Amino acid sequence: MKFADEFRDRDKALTLVREIEKLCSQIEVTKHRPLNIMEVCGGHTHSIFRYGLEGMLPAAIELVHGPGCPVCVLPMGRVDDCVAIAEQPGVIFTTFGDAMRVPGSRKSLMQAKADGADVRMVYSPMDALALARKNPDREVVFFGLGFETTMPSTALTVLQAEADGIENFSVFCNHITIVPTIKAILDSPDLHLDGFLGPGHVSMVIGTAPYEFIANFYRRPMVVAGFEPLDVLQSIWMILKQIKEGRAEIENQYTRIVPEAGNDPALAAVAKVYELREFFEWRGLGSIDHSGVRVRDDYARFDAERKFAIPNIKIADPKSCQCGEVLKGVLKPWQCKVFGTLCTPEMPLGALMVSPEGACAAYYQYGGVKRQERPDTVPAAP
Repeated sequence: MKFADEFRDRDKALTLVREIEKLCSQIEVTKHRPLNIMEVCGGHTHSIFRYGLEGMLPAAIELVHGPGCPVCVLPMGRVDDCVAIAEQPGVIFTTFGDAMRVPGSRKSLMQAKADGADVRMVYSPMDALALARKNPDREVVFFGLGFETTMPSTALTVLQAEADGIENFSVFCNHITIVPTIKAILDSPDLHLDGFLGPGHVSMVIGTAPYEFIANFYRRPMVVAGFEPLDVLQSIWMILKQIKEGRAEIENQYTRIVPEAGNDPALAAVAKVYELREFFEWRGLGSIDHSGVRVRDDYARFDAERKFAIPNIKIADPKSCQCGEVLKGVLKPWQCKVFGTLCTPEMPLGALMVSPEGACAAYYQYGGVKRQERPDTVPAAP
């Protein structure tokens, strides 16, 4: 498969692993504890387990699975809001497929559909706009969800709806931003991280400059990484090289996709349609300042939050579910007390088990239901 096989070459992967082992042996801190490297993006988590990369790495490296799956960090109360909108008469509620099964406090969107609500899966917000054109007597709502990766497509759809004079289309906006989230993680007293694998998809839109604070203020290296096995391994090697040389910089391994300055037309559409919320609630992480966006007043007629009455109630996660600790990297998925028993992909209790990019789903699919610590893991420093 051209443009993919060259990034999955086994011999090159083994060469990179040997180079990583060599660098680890030259970094003093690894004699006392593992280096904690967080992959921010759920797509990286999926690749790491799909290709067995974690098992290839030396015990001196501990991969921490971050909050980069937007479905996984959606609070239960916002799912309830989706269901409340979908159950109103005359509404067609549209969403990406992976959000259908996220549990709310009463039901998921899939269960709402089974109960009679008109919930439809779409592949893009433009599909939802097409439904609005075909059904002028219905209100069509699109569930806007995701980081800067999907934010521009929703914004462009709103602009298209305005240009076409379509009034029966709106967005329930739950788009979130990555930079405040990384800052909140770095400020968390629970975690000590030595470096980051930067998100490839988000960076395709925003570029690499917004991450400079990680290197300048927190003195942590970040390497924006692609999603093939050699991308991930090379990015880990680049992080280790910075640590060994005492550097903390933002580097771009994914240069074939990610422009340093970002995507100007996408950023312009985002700036035109959205403004930052003062705060946004994240599942497992609590409220994070300026971490979400809402539709600007100029486009209020396309804002489902202003068009429909919604409960807007905060709902705590089930006590048995430890998604928050897993999202912050404090626990590994298999250390959650309901992982693989009460919480499975077929019957997810927590959001991390719902999405294919969720850390729990990735462990379950590729790592086995019952997982133990690697026997050669270097113990953490006291």
